[in-house]
Amino acid sequence: MTADQTTRSDGSSETSRTAEGSTQDAASGSTQDPASGSTQDPAAGWAQGPADGPARGPAKGASLFWRFWTATTISGVGDAVTTVALPLLAVSVLHASSFEVSLLPAAQYAAWIAIGLPAGVIVQRLPLRGTQVAMDVIRAVAVLSVPVAALLGVLHLAQLVVVALVVGLATVVFDVGNSTFLPSIVSKEELTARNSLTSGSAAATQMGGPAVGGVLVQLCGAAVSLVFDAVSYLVSAVLLRSLPRPAAPKPPQTERESTLALIKEGWHFVVRHKVIRLCAAAATLVNFTLGALMALIPVFLVRTLDAPASLVGILIATEGLGSFIGAAVTTTLANRFGSARTILYSTLAGACAALLLPLAGSGWSLLLFALGNVGVGAAAVVLSVLARTHRQTVTPPDLLPRVMATVRFVSWGAVPVGALTAGIAGTLLGSRGALWLIVAVGFLTPLAMWTSSIRGRRDLD
Repeated sequence: MTADQTTRSDGSSETSRTAEGSTQDAASGSTQDPASGSTQDPAAGWAQGPADGPARGPAKGASLFWRFWTATTISGVGDAVTTVALPLLAVSVLHASSFEVSLLPAAQYAAWIAIGLPAGVIVQRLPLRGTQVAMDVIRAVAVLSVPVAALLGVLHLAQLVVVALVVGLATVVFDVGNSTFLPSIVSKEELTARNSLTSGSAAATQMGGPAVGGVLVQLCGAAVSLVFDAVSYLVSAVLLRSLPRPAAPKPPQTERESTLALIKEGWHFVVRHKVIRLCAAAATLVNFTLGALMALIPVFLVRTLDAPASLVGILIATEGLGSFIGAAVTTTLANRFGSARTILYSTLAGACAALLLPLAGSGWSLLLFALGNVGVGAAAVVLSVLARTHRQTVTPPDLLPRVMATVRFVSWGAVPVGALTAGIAGTLLGSRGALWLIVAVGFLTPLAMWTSSIRGRRDLD
């Protein structure tokens, strides 16, 4: 799991905008379009009235969230299966080297470098629901091409890299859209809890998915197990298609602004906001480490520790267990100790836990790897939930897609750099030696946080 963050500490006031030609009800805060007669609740973000039926109440809002949650969770299970299946396919079937295996996570997350910044504008200008459905379908087709090629006997490493890249490009747009979508159906007071729930669900899929993937690879082969991921994307698309059309959170004049101008506006908001900028830097360091681990761990477990495919899945899944624990305790920790203090101690704990990874060996000493992976996953999620919640809370609604895209462009763009660095290090130092190097680099994150302006604060804002 990657870390992605944000926050407000600059004291700037939150702003809201209404579309040109609309009227605003001062008592309710809703806006009305005189041309269509429909209303929009700025807290909900959904178009109501003739387009989507009657205005939704709390029950309807909860229904929308749970449909959204179900779609993303099902898709996440498929993703987790592929997390195991794709590198195992490269290692065991195509006999790929450490560097060649590192190309897979590098290609997938290079998408954030390629279109990370314009993704926010894409999400803002295109119909959100239709875009999410299209991205699910694209990912399903790309993943399904792998078992088809394997069946025909023409599978090559180059195809796996291309599939990882296509899936990554579609995921960039999909994830930015999802992050924009959640605050539109969840109140500010519920946002931390809902973010913890979605992170916990993602952690649960990380925990169960790789284990299922390992078993599927053992029983059916790595290529065939990818069919599960393709089906999960299609199920997600059907569920998202059943949601009502969300109302655009931007004023119409942004349609006349250039893409570059819109990207610059989101970029400037991030770099000028002290806490968002700090959390983005922390996320970048964390994701560099996580990207390196994505590349090293499958090779380390299979070739250095001689672990079977089913056990590899279980060991990789321990990160999901840690993520689940982190998501479950984040709200409690933040309420008791403060969001800033929680981030400070969690980043330090995560770096210390990572020391256990290269100490692992065969037999019972594999438990060291599992414990270390749990700690790394928990720390990453705590940082992600608290920073992302702050970003969603303090960013003006019309800027949110671009701010989310900017932070992820920077932080998730570090994943392919970490993966390629690990691939080179693994070739030169071996898997265990490369792990020690990456673990040492991981201590840069707590160092950055403990020497920053949040050290003396209780909360981020």
